[in-house]
Amino acid sequence: MRKKITLKQIARELDVSISTVSKSLRNSLEISEDTRQKVQAFAKFYNYKPNNIALSLKNKKTKTICIIIPEIIHHFFATVISGVENVANENGYNVLVCLSDESFDKEVINMEMLANGSIDGFIISLSKETQQKKDFHHIVEVINQGMPVVMFDRVTNDILCDKVIIDDSLAAFNATQFLIDKGFKKIALLTTVDYVSVGKLRTEGYVKALLNNELQVDEDLIVKIEDTENFEHNIAKLIQNNDVDAIFAVNELFAVTAIKEAYKLGKKVPDDISIIGFTDGIISKYSSPSITTVSQNGIKMGAKAAKMLIERLESEEEEQQDEQYSTEVIETELVERESTI
Repeated sequence: MRKKITLKQIARELDVSISTVSKSLRNSLEISEDTRQKVQAFAKFYNYKPNNIALSLKNKKTKTICIIIPEIIHHFFATVISGVENVANENGYNVLVCLSDESFDKEVINMEMLANGSIDGFIISLSKETQQKKDFHHIVEVINQGMPVVMFDRVTNDILCDKVIIDDSLAAFNATQFLIDKGFKKIALLTTVDYVSVGKLRTEGYVKALLNNELQVDEDLIVKIEDTENFEHNIAKLIQNNDVDAIFAVNELFAVTAIKEAYKLGKKVPDDISIIGFTDGIISKYSSPSITTVSQNGIKMGAKAAKMLIERLESEEEEQQDEQYSTEVIETELVERESTI
């Protein structure tokens, strides 16, 4: 049985552009009869069948890009959208925002619906369910058809494309080290389940900081939260049953909930427990006490993702750009506020 072939592979084998292959398969009169017959014969021999996700041809640009985010409640994603829109609008592009709502199916539907010529390219942060399933076929299909994709924040090494990230492990290491340097010994972690890439990396940074300082890694102090609808009791149980003196939370929702549950149990922040969060959104700035946090710089991340995508879209060196992908790392900083002594 012959291996399934893609548009990109046909283009490479015949030394033509992806656009030429696509037009030839559609019998476009823009392509010479000889080239059309050669492409169609090659495709037939290898039993090529078009995916249901189709490429919007290069000469039919919509000047619209789509950003798919997993959730809307986190301020971080709102700042990324703002960064994307700033750069897109400066370059004459419109931005369509789609929400996967942490659902694999919704993520797939969004891409299938829009990759038929409605937009020119995607910027995406993977949903929890997609990372759990490790099924990226919908993204592979889009890329194989020649449509550019840029991943940000939640990414996977299984897909070759441009990416924009922070060094999650290093940022978590620095946040934990900050607490250790202040003399805290029993530092708890509020994190996500391991299949969420950013949560796993931030957990690794936390563990590394403890080990580097010869502190014990106590699994009872690591709470991995999957259901964000009903997680308060897990945090309350952590604080009530363990004599923790500090908490590192991998997002600001977990951090502000930890503050609330600590107060319910009669503990004051930061007098009894110091807390560090992640994101530096509105909640972190205006909660009481305000929250010491790792700033991700979502606006810069979104701007960089948009710039990378638009450069792909406007590059005329189609064959040269196909295999050359880059990963941009956006710097972070620790913003100290009232939740830490």
